[in-house]
Amino acid sequence: MSEYIKIKRGLNLKLVGEAVKAVLELPTAEIFAIKPNDFIGLTPKLLVKEGDTVLAGTPLFCDKNNKIIKLCSPVSGEVVEILRGDKRVILEIKIMADREIKHVPFTKSNPNQLDRDAIIEILLNSGAWPFIRQRPYGIIPNPNESPKSIFISAFDSNPLAPDNDFIMSGKEIHFQTGLDALKKLTAGKIHLNVKADSPIASPFTKAQNVQLNKISGPHPAGNVGVQIHHIDPVNKGETVWYINPQDVLIIGKLFNEGIFDTTRLIALTGSQIKSPKYYKTMVGSAIKNIIAEGGLRKGENRIISGNILSGSQIPADGYLGFYDTQLTVIPEGNHFEFMGWLTPGFYKFSISRTFFSWLTPNKKYDLNTNMHGEERPFVMTGQYEKVFPMDIYPVQLLKSILIEDIDMMEKLGIYEVVEEDFALCELVCTSKIKSQEIIRHGLDIVRKEFS
Repeated sequence: MSEYIKIKRGLNLKLVGEAVKAVLELPTAEIFAIKPNDFIGLTPKLLVKEGDTVLAGTPLFCDKNNKIIKLCSPVSGEVVEILRGDKRVILEIKIMADREIKHVPFTKSNPNQLDRDAIIEILLNSGAWPFIRQRPYGIIPNPNESPKSIFISAFDSNPLAPDNDFIMSGKEIHFQTGLDALKKLTAGKIHLNVKADSPIASPFTKAQNVQLNKISGPHPAGNVGVQIHHIDPVNKGETVWYINPQDVLIIGKLFNEGIFDTTRLIALTGSQIKSPKYYKTMVGSAIKNIIAEGGLRKGENRIISGNILSGSQIPADGYLGFYDTQLTVIPEGNHFEFMGWLTPGFYKFSISRTFFSWLTPNKKYDLNTNMHGEERPFVMTGQYEKVFPMDIYPVQLLKSILIEDIDMMEKLGIYEVVEEDFALCELVCTSKIKSQEIIRHGLDIVRKEFS
């Protein structure tokens, strides 16, 4: 039975630079890169070397601790560089793409006619398995385990987030095939969660073999962690899997056409982009041509793969993250603001009434990265609870992680959260505490303790 969830606590951060609903298809980027750091808990073991020729779907590396989990090339071409960091840690595997992408041929099949093991084998061999992640920990799941349910958040409530209803319009066939494949992976339900009180794309409304839930409220209503918490919470010893809508399309096309096609639409957003819009590209694409086409405003900018709250900073010659469908560019805030707190602040964002900007609640802001202060003692302010819509004590959980008390972490809900769930807490924190880093540290401690 469908559920209606109303989120009351949260914050909608309104920014300038939203992508207009127009799609531009650029020529295939010259260089693509897969970054092992995108996959939490995975230790890469290389399966290629520099100079090798690959097809789209050729394995590049596998998980050293679970070799059946493979990461495959999104394009055909030549492996031109394997970039390493300190202690020879693999940072990027770069591929010079062919002008015309060639694919490893996989057998076309109907997921409804296959059993669970056969579907898992296809997903593993093609490189599509890593698109699925699990709670707890936010890692690639173990194929030998079975989740109690699978979640798909059909909308993203992050600032300037891409509109999935626009992106998914007219893609019913591949989306349904992907759902049919995912249904075989769990004995539980597939929860497809849509935004209430707004038009919904037909691939979502016509979806079969799912429970369609409606969610309303401010960000983080679109975060899958919040949805899991309110619909099917994760307890110790349980797992829930989740996947993005566009990645369901990749799985659907794999079964329908027999190819590993990672084509996706990404939203180029942010106040420093002259013409923010949608671009058709593939996983791991170089961002240089995309930003050049959108037009970059003058000044020192920060480029983020993902959204401004939980995305990753990348250089101007960097590459899209494996799971990211948004590219954001905002001004750097490395300047001193004279008498900043004493001005009326008509153009400054604040969640309190510190500035007069609270008189214009619908105003869109051009924010930079300035923190307006530095880290201070971690005190109870009540600000976290205003934007954190889970029945969890956020400050107490963070402090239990700081002292590495695993028993207390478990009691306070560590299994239900990942970094993005604390992004708003970090934004509103008067103590400037790096909440997301602390949460990841706690998850790593627990995962290593029970692995």
